[in-house]
Amino acid sequence: MTIHGKWTLVTGASSGIGEQFARQLAKQGSYLVLVARSQSKLESLASELRKRYGIKAEVIPMDLAKEGAPSELYRQCQLLKVDIELLVNNAGFATHGLFEEVSGERQHEEVMLNVAAVVDMTHLFLPDMLRRSSGAVINVASTAGFQPLPYMAVYGATKAFVLSFTQALWWENRNRGVKFFALCPGSTDTSFFNVVGAEEASVGKKDTPERVVEVALRALEEGKLYVVPGVQNYFGAQLSRFITRKQSLRLVGSMLRPRKGSGNNKNPGNQSDLAGRTIR
Repeated sequence: MTIHGKWTLVTGASSGIGEQFARQLAKQGSYLVLVARSQSKLESLASELRKRYGIKAEVIPMDLAKEGAPSELYRQCQLLKVDIELLVNNAGFATHGLFEEVSGERQHEEVMLNVAAVVDMTHLFLPDMLRRSSGAVINVASTAGFQPLPYMAVYGATKAFVLSFTQALWWENRNRGVKFFALCPGSTDTSFFNVVGAEEASVGKKDTPERVVEVALRALEEGKLYVVPGVQNYFGAQLSRFITRKQSLRLVGSMLRPRKGSGNNKNPGNQSDLAGRTIR
């Protein structure tokens, strides 16, 4: 798809994978609507990309985990008179620990951002794309979406939802001019694991946000349904197809079991604006 001179909206754009989407799309000449909670980071990034690539960039600071936030974001885009050609649903975060010990409020926010916001954003922006018979939606899922995650139960379930949701809409819209694509990274070198509060949530060698986004944009151009960057990550994601569910749970659970003294997120902590996220 041609993105030069057209508008892309990136959520979770202040750092990590979201920031890389903004940088690489700006390099291709895309105009940008950057969304995250941190206005100062967004303003700094937008200013840099305007100067470097001569693009237009709008900043909308917003917490998409809040009820009604996607609708307000869509309204602001209408006021700005921007038609979104590419929607990148990237914002999200994870929690780690025994389910009953993790803050219930925090896990509710996790579902609101990782699931509800993705559904609402897609439902709001898709009709405009269909009217033009042109556009694309990238949803950042994770290798976490391919199997249940003991000690990260809510996060794994949200990513399984995103993967299933995206694949279903890929089929519905395959002949209507709008592309759908799921990015499923493994461990990625962002501040995701600092926010989660557990380094054991990182599995395997960490990829770079730059390479993850390069792979994603190439796969979108090729019309792929989803992509798992990295050979090791790909085979890891497919492993659950060849072993029993109990074997899969035993393997993943042993890797993600909280270490003594590592913390379990009883304190809600700081929400991530990244989708650097995946257990990737």
